[in-house]
Amino acid sequence: MTEQRESSQQLAKALGWFSIGLGIAELVTPRAIAGLIGVQDDAKTKNILRFYGARELAAGVGILSDSNRPAWLWARVAGDCLDLSSLFKAMVSDDNDRRRAFAATAAVLGVTIADVRCAMQMMNTDHAQARTGSDARARTESAPISSSIIIARSPEEVYAFWRDFSRLPEILDRLDSVQVIDDRRSHWKLSAPMGRTLEWDAETTADEPNTRIAWRSLSTTTPHSGEVRFEPATGQRGTKVSVEIQPAGMGGSIGKLFGLVPEQHVKIALRNLKQLLELGEVVKSDASIHRGMYPAQPAAEYPAAGEARQAAASV
Repeated sequence: MTEQRESSQQLAKALGWFSIGLGIAELVTPRAIAGLIGVQDDAKTKNILRFYGARELAAGVGILSDSNRPAWLWARVAGDCLDLSSLFKAMVSDDNDRRRAFAATAAVLGVTIADVRCAMQMMNTDHAQARTGSDARARTESAPISSSIIIARSPEEVYAFWRDFSRLPEILDRLDSVQVIDDRRSHWKLSAPMGRTLEWDAETTADEPNTRIAWRSLSTTTPHSGEVRFEPATGQRGTKVSVEIQPAGMGGSIGKLFGLVPEQHVKIALRNLKQLLELGEVVKSDASIHRGMYPAQPAAEYPAAGEARQAAASV
């Protein structure tokens, strides 16, 4: 594809310079051009050739500027059709040199074929690149969001906390509330950026006590599915908690949902969960407690801050 695009660009540049050269010749020496193509040298012919010259000059500059190059090439094709129409009329007139008009028509026809070929090649390569870029973005946006952490608590304790969906706002930033509707469904309400509020229903698709919880959104505005696993950590260190969220259809909607990088949001939630289960509270940083200038030290109302920082650093 790269070689084909480079070849198309080289041909386009050649056609652009050709267009500029022809345009200047038609503007400056319309009499010589009229003689070359075998048409009468009169005031009307000179005016038409100068008009054609201005058109060629504009098309050439547009092609060489690389600003929507295929469009300028198609403009050249349209101009070629106009030239061919004028030359056909010249060939059927007894007042013109038909031999020269025929030769000019053949030359313009050859240039027209080159213009069409180049325009089509550039459109095809542009479309192919656009599809490739779109596919790459779609793959990136729809890639699973995953993170894990080890918590010094048993799988039963960690599972029990997560299964109580109403407590998830304690660890998930911006999540205002989770209302349990029945054994499988729950209603989620979240504060989105710009003062907006998002609400959706979710369905629990799998519930394996102390092992795994899976869910999916029932809303088209926040389409996603996910699961959280609880596994005994090696070395009897507690529980390895693994979260994986799969966007469905809208790619980056999860990031827009929470207003920050999705992976970062999941990691923050897991760190909050670790602090809450191990220390009994989610430790706030100095920046989140104080306003304005303040000494860089833990606030008195958060005595476990130092211990929490050590725990977070070990993750």
